[in-house]
Amino acid sequence: VTAGRWPRILATGGRGQLGHYLDRQSRRQLGGGAVAVGRDELDLTDPASIASALDRHAPEVVINAAAYTDVDGAEADEVTAHAVNADGVESLAVACRDRGIRLVHISTDYVFSGEVPGGGDPATAPALEPHDPTAPVTAYGRTKLAGERAALAVYPETTIVRTAWVYTGPVRHGQGLRGSDFVDTMVRLERERDTLSVVDDQWGSPTYTAPLADQLLGLVGGEAWGEFDARGLTLHLAGGGRATWFDLARAVFTWFGADPERVRPCTTEEYPRPAPRPAFSVLSDASWRAVGLEPMDDWTQDLVRAIAHEGWIAQRQRERGSLPGPGS
Repeated sequence: VTAGRWPRILATGGRGQLGHYLDRQSRRQLGGGAVAVGRDELDLTDPASIASALDRHAPEVVINAAAYTDVDGAEADEVTAHAVNADGVESLAVACRDRGIRLVHISTDYVFSGEVPGGGDPATAPALEPHDPTAPVTAYGRTKLAGERAALAVYPETTIVRTAWVYTGPVRHGQGLRGSDFVDTMVRLERERDTLSVVDDQWGSPTYTAPLADQLLGLVGGEAWGEFDARGLTLHLAGGGRATWFDLARAVFTWFGADPERVRPCTTEEYPRPAPRPAFSVLSDASWRAVGLEPMDDWTQDLVRAIAHEGWIAQRQRERGSLPGPGS
């Protein structure tokens, strides 16, 4: 990377929300700088595909946002998840190492056990640090942790960035993103149901994709300008504060002018899933700040930005009248 200018960035997982936003945000803020590629161009399970994409685009930095992210699907097919999340990451790391390309690999809160540290109150328990013990209890988490370790083993200068509870919201459909996320689902269910039950005993760090992408670009840019050096580090980057899924759902309803009392709490036991969900995965921003970077805003602020994007709040204002804010 040449100091004093933005490096050429290749983002994998270009059909996913983070890869898409890395491309989008770089175009908006930098006039370019990041190119996002999907699996059709860079398939992590095919070393030849990896080599071809790297040689074609000649990036100076790769941000690996590609992953097998179907948590329940991984429980039924850990072999496929491992091929992408572990073996594929190792192949990418080797290819980057051999070409002198900087690698930033995106990982997850699922590498932890999901238990509250010390068995305390999740509302006040210390947030998780990168050095805290990892002990994944799901196939997805095991394969992601294996990918972290594989990348660092073959390319020790890799930077691992763990994040959590990533969402884009309803605007994803206008941007051509497939699937849905929690916030998008809550927006839809607010229209379709009179009431709904949402889990209130799982705690995490809601993270809006747009500022997440901005922060990752800031990491890459800061290194290019010689402001810091994060090579070989494992960092945590997620929305500030903490919430349960119930908290997040009620906040979505509130900002759309709907009655938050329509959202009712339930327990994890009342909403079983094939793969267990972590009871506690709040990520600390201390490692991010220690590098010299600004942490993300509180999740409540970013949620407003997400659901206000491209007039969603304005549209609901026309439907319901003026909106209160959370806590009003």
